[in-house]
Amino acid sequence: MNGAPKASGSLFLALGGINGFLAVLLGALGSHALAARLEGHAGHLFDTAQRFHMSHALALVAVGILLLRHPGLRWGVAAGVLLLLGLILFCGSLYLKALLAWPMGLATPFGGALLMAGWLTLAVAGWESRSYS
Repeated sequence: MNGAPKASGSLFLALGGINGFLAVLLGALGSHALAARLEGHAGHLFDTAQRFHMSHALALVAVGILLLRHPGLRWGVAAGVLLLLGLILFCGSLYLKALLAWPMGLATPFGGALLMAGWLTLAVAGWESRSYS
């Protein structure tokens, strides 16, 4: 059960903090510097990306805290990886579509599926943490 290194918690906590910063930065840019460019559907896509970005940055912080408390949780590391990859694909593709009219293709739904898998894996990690208390 002790398959995850202790540094994983610190890593996911840092990744959550960095992504929280980026979500706030992109939200500010979207509301001010890019407001004229983000009208209609593009604005909706950007807002969706920004909301998901922030909520999943907080999820990465939760994973980091869980792993700092229970360093051996392999399911916790898996949850963090799934959430991070999902965040990059889902939010990244929405940002690109909103800003550059980039065709989303399968990146968005695949990223969304990774986010859902990350949440379920986090639930399993939370359940698994019972045996570490």
